[in-house]
Amino acid sequence: MQNIHTIFSHSKMNQSSESSPLRTIPGSYGIPFLQPIKDRLEYFYGTGGQDEFFRSRAKKYNSTVFRANMPPGPFVSSNPKVIVLLDAKSFPILFDVSKVEKKDLFTGTYMPSTKLTGGYRVLSYLDPSEPRHAQLKNLLFFMLKSSSNRVIPQFETTYNELFQDLETELAKNGKAPFNDIGEQAAFRFLGRAYFDSNPEETKLGTSGPSLITSWVLFNLSPSLSAGLPWFLEELVLHTFRLPSFLIKSSYKKLYDYFDSVATTVVEHAETLGVPKDEALHNILFAVCFNTFGGLKILFPSTLKWLALAGKDLHAQLAEEIRSAINSYGNGNVTMEAINHMPLMKSVVYEVLRIDPPVPPQYAKAKTDFTIESHDATFQVKQGEMLFGYQPFATKDPKVFDRPEEFVPDRFVGDGEALLKYVMWSNGPETESPTISNKQCAGKDFIVMITRLFVVEIFRRYDSFDVEIGESGLGASITFKSLNKASS
Repeated sequence: MQNIHTIFSHSKMNQSSESSPLRTIPGSYGIPFLQPIKDRLEYFYGTGGQDEFFRSRAKKYNSTVFRANMPPGPFVSSNPKVIVLLDAKSFPILFDVSKVEKKDLFTGTYMPSTKLTGGYRVLSYLDPSEPRHAQLKNLLFFMLKSSSNRVIPQFETTYNELFQDLETELAKNGKAPFNDIGEQAAFRFLGRAYFDSNPEETKLGTSGPSLITSWVLFNLSPSLSAGLPWFLEELVLHTFRLPSFLIKSSYKKLYDYFDSVATTVVEHAETLGVPKDEALHNILFAVCFNTFGGLKILFPSTLKWLALAGKDLHAQLAEEIRSAINSYGNGNVTMEAINHMPLMKSVVYEVLRIDPPVPPQYAKAKTDFTIESHDATFQVKQGEMLFGYQPFATKDPKVFDRPEEFVPDRFVGDGEALLKYVMWSNGPETESPTISNKQCAGKDFIVMITRLFVVEIFRRYDSFDVEIGESGLGASITFKSLNKASS
């Protein structure tokens, strides 16, 4: 099977943007209604999966920019037509809000019913030009800042519990599935960090992760594959929206939890001009969809790539992490200690590069403009939808050596210059979220807690072994061993 490097090399790419010729965007949308359905079937069920859907078209058109239909199409989406961007040079146009609009595009060519979010268009669906965007993003900045002193201690407390549970399960059964117990720990940590409240000690109990997963399914079902027989999945998930009333009671339980614990954040929202009810729905979305949903994918992915990298990397990480904790943290995990762990930080960035938790990015052209790939320039018309498939852009062989390999020290030393091409957060890693852009408000928070996850593993264990499978969202991880620290 062709790799991504082959796709790019099929194009006779020029290094100089000045010599890039103007080219008509290749590709076709085909016969309305029929072609979008055909493309949807290929996207979800074709040989090679979603990667091959894009790879085959890049080869066919000899271009990393082309026209295509994106699911879900009929009857969920009225307009599936997009311009696909697969290289690191064209991809950043998706973040340039002077040229593109992000209104109602968080989930792509369709928007879930606002009945799933209390009747509000929450922050993720707002364009920076809308006045409410700044108010709501400032609210999230406040929530993040007000929790900063709790992050490290509450993470340590929560993940100490997690690893104790995993060790118990391993001793009892010889293996320990991670995903479910990891999701419980993630939500427990978020409650403790953001609101100084363990959700398991409230009326919510341990039901939080399952309630969130069900609710997220109702939001994303048109763009997901659940492993059902294709004809059933097409009928139930991709052709019609799941009725929101079926999830109403589950969502209300989550809402009531945040209503009971987020008092300080809600009070601040009211000073920003955001009513309590709207604030709570946005807090719920930010914590459950954006943050928990990201960790549900990212932490198993981190374990997967660490396991595949092998014992030599484990030994290097254990040495670096323990040495930094002893030398700069007086035996404790501190920010100073973390800042002296260059290999650990590079590993986290490499996971985010090779396996970004949210592959698609969308934007709509505000006006006519041109975009450039490595070998051509293309004219985009006002109103056209742009779609970037991030796993190809962040494996661009014009930018990264060995792009499809997990290279743990890729971002150490001079390699830090490549961080501008790590774009998992709806923006480059070298930039910061502001009220004027659509970069994830919790970008630095996600990076920080993923670093803490790696630190907590290797301060405790010399190495580990896992079985790697697939789940509906990312990797499925089962521990086979956790080898305790020998020094």
